Amino acid sequence: MSIATTAVRIKATLSDVEPEVMRRLVVPAGLRLDRLHLLLQAAFGWTNTHLYEFRAGGLGWGVPDPGGMHDGPIDARKARLYDIVRETGAKTIHYIYDFGDNWDHTLKLEKWFPDDPMIGLPFLLEARGHCPPEDVGGAPGYEDYLAAIKSPDHPEHANMMAWGPEAFDPRMINEPELTRAVEKLAERWERKPRRKKASQPQI
Repeated sequence: MSIATTAVRIKATLSDVEPEVMRRLVVPAGLRLDRLHLLLQAAFGWTNTHLYEFRAGGLGWGVPDPGGMHDGPIDARKARLYDIVRETGAKTIHYIYDFGDNWDHTLKLEKWFPDDPMIGLPFLLEARGHCPPEDVGGAPGYEDYLAAIKSPDHPEHANMMAWGPEAFDPRMINEPELTRAVEKLAERWERKPRRKKASQPQI
């Protein structure tokens, strides 16, 4: 099986959140982890304003300490999705976004597609549920936020309505917008054929 022509279907689910927030994507097995991070940000609708880390088999990949003074994650720019599978044997990977709110996304590697033409990858296959507002306080804070905006009698109703997005509905998503965001990344990362060097003029 050649990694260069292998795709993977991933089911990414935001842990400990109701209603369900899930994205199903098809991605190249050789996708760099820093790009997988950007892909998940686009597919879920996050704003990419916090640190992140992929975790599997006791290892972590993310943004390394720039000074190198502390032990930190392996540089995500130097590893690919298949590297995690090869090094840990994991079929499930955790993607943590925002170490304050600690949004834990469970990435299940559902199916492998060898000898894939790799055209138009990655792409968003399915989406359910609106991702929570940024900085809402993680899963417990999100639960409190939803309770507050649903009930006009809640003591924090007015504050949460003013703080959060207008007319927030956890079940409603703009799937075409998420799809376009993923497609833009696919277009940016598409392999371009190498230009042939111009032949030197004969003298």
